Amino acid sequence: MDKVAFIINPFSAKKNYQPFLNELKTKVNNPLYYVSESIPGTEEFIKSHFEEVDIFVAIGGDGTISTVAKNLIYTDKILAIFPAGSGNGFSNETQFSKNLDELLEKIKAKNSRKIDTFTVNERLSINVSGTGFDGKVVKEFEKTSRGFKNYIKVSLKTFFNYKPIKVKFFDEEYQQYNGRYLMMNIANTRQFGNNAYIAPKASKSDGLVDMVLVKKFPLTYSALFAFRMFTKRLKDDEYVTYLPVSEISFKVNTKNWHLDGEFNKIKSPIHVKVQPASLNILI
Repeated sequence: MDKVAFIINPFSAKKNYQPFLNELKTKVNNPLYYVSESIPGTEEFIKSHFEEVDIFVAIGGDGTISTVAKNLIYTDKILAIFPAGSGNGFSNETQFSKNLDELLEKIKAKNSRKIDTFTVNERLSINVSGTGFDGKVVKEFEKTSRGFKNYIKVSLKTFFNYKPIKVKFFDEEYQQYNGRYLMMNIANTRQFGNNAYIAPKASKSDGLVDMVLVKKFPLTYSALFAFRMFTKRLKDDEYVTYLPVSEISFKVNTKNWHLDGEFNKIKSPIHVKVQPASLNILI
């Protein structure tokens, strides 16, 4: 399979990538692949094969996909995905499954389309990024062996002890939303992963992101919040506010962020900006 490169994150999928690699080798003659040792290593691999490769396949979770995507922004190169993360939010939203035959058929057809991405202080995000409660959850989650059960355990433990963050917007039209929040998310697609839809109306091709402001809610509301999130029914109410924006700036009194599920330290002030139609993705 010419002009295709496969980039494997060996730490995704509970560090069990060998079955994928074995299957790939039986179905593709002498595939070009790289088992990533680091982010710089991935970037160097892409750079060294950039001219001869048209499609780069990321095998991993949202963080892996984002690392590969960062090197393909505003080029004619195409991103493809084999989901192997704990949540797989972005691959769910872009219709990639864990079926290698299906992926290879898509690669042969080589159809693609452009989608939006966005930046948080010039750091790329392709799916959902945020701060507050979920930024803290991701920080603690990375200390575990991952998996959905551990995510729920960490979330519950964090919820009861977490003090709301303080957000202050610079633009006058948004200053009415200044205040304290359990969490703030910036959604280019609809879900975190695991079919948890934080922004059911978000679109990755409308030039906007949905800023989701969630106030700390009582325990009595938590079941309703979870039900709505897993059934695509979250909406504006007394605890949840949606702000569709193309660009926005604000201060927040925490440095703990997650970008596509990966923990990051980012200092305020924060500048969020959409990059319309900036990434080619296989369809």
